[in-house]
Amino acid sequence: MIFRQLFDTQSSTYTYLVADSATRQAVLIDPVFEHVRRDAALIEELGLKLVWTLETHVHADHVTGAWLLKRRLDSMIAVCAKGGAQGADRGLEDGENVGFGRRALEVRCTPGHTGGCVTYVLDDQSMAFTGDALLVRGCGRTDFQEGNPRTLFESVRERIFSLPDHCLVYPAHDYRGLTCSSVGEEKMYNPRLAESIGVGDFVGYMTHLGLAHPKQMDAAVPANLRCGRPEREVPADEHQTWAPLSYTFAGIWELQPNWLEENLDLVQIVDVREPDEFTGALGHIPGALLIPLGTLMQEKDKISKDKPVVMVCRSGARSAQATVLLRNAGFQRVANLAGGMLRWRAQRLAVAGGTD
Repeated sequence: MIFRQLFDTQSSTYTYLVADSATRQAVLIDPVFEHVRRDAALIEELGLKLVWTLETHVHADHVTGAWLLKRRLDSMIAVCAKGGAQGADRGLEDGENVGFGRRALEVRCTPGHTGGCVTYVLDDQSMAFTGDALLVRGCGRTDFQEGNPRTLFESVRERIFSLPDHCLVYPAHDYRGLTCSSVGEEKMYNPRLAESIGVGDFVGYMTHLGLAHPKQMDAAVPANLRCGRPEREVPADEHQTWAPLSYTFAGIWELQPNWLEENLDLVQIVDVREPDEFTGALGHIPGALLIPLGTLMQEKDKISKDKPVVMVCRSGARSAQATVLLRNAGFQRVANLAGGMLRWRAQRLAVAGGTD
């Protein structure tokens, strides 16, 4: 199985990618709208087919990326049938399975944080994705969206703590940098829900939390009730339509050598290696402008903003950083040459200087 845990720093949300390594089919749990490009890049780089996006509940602190991923990757959306969201391809009921290749996630309804919370349990009960029902040494609040502390207590005790002690718990959030726990740990050490704590103590604790409502609640909840579909159509990134670019998991726009060789006149090529590398064995791309990375910001005025820019170095590493620097400096049409001069030479494309 393939597993990745991703993070959104603004809302402290975890997004989980789970895939069957044999068939390459995947599900994505709790995607975040602002990270769709990142998540799609990872899925592409791992050679996966996204089958489903899943929500643990209707979130109040971020907007889901489910609709945008469906538009981009042709994935389907599944949500809890009791959550009230519209526009999903499937409304999930307790006890159902969501399949991806030869693997599956069991749906366990765990209301209490909201009225429509679910926990997804991997088919071998080695992993449980608990949303906000059970956090690492904590749990989600119960004071809005049909939340109820008594209901949450029963959900955790009956539907999550009934799993094997070794089952790993992966929450929807963590605000301290903790990534996972286990059922056995939480039964023993959770200060709100440990087995030694009674329902009356828990209800009293949750009733007096006194928390402010999430900052994005007024925007996030209505959007998530539409499965993340914006009220107005999201435009494409018009600044990156000048070439067949790909977006990497590292957050870099990249261009392949073959296209660049055929379109040298349409772009500016900036080589950010050192002078001895520029004139060394690898040579350089005809017409390239040499500006070493260390002086790029001081010499950026040599580069026009009126024409797309392709950054080049030996392997693509330094030039990737250069694209970030130029983007931050206001250059909107800029991309990295994938693989740098090493790939350019490996494909036996034209160079100035260099040796065979």
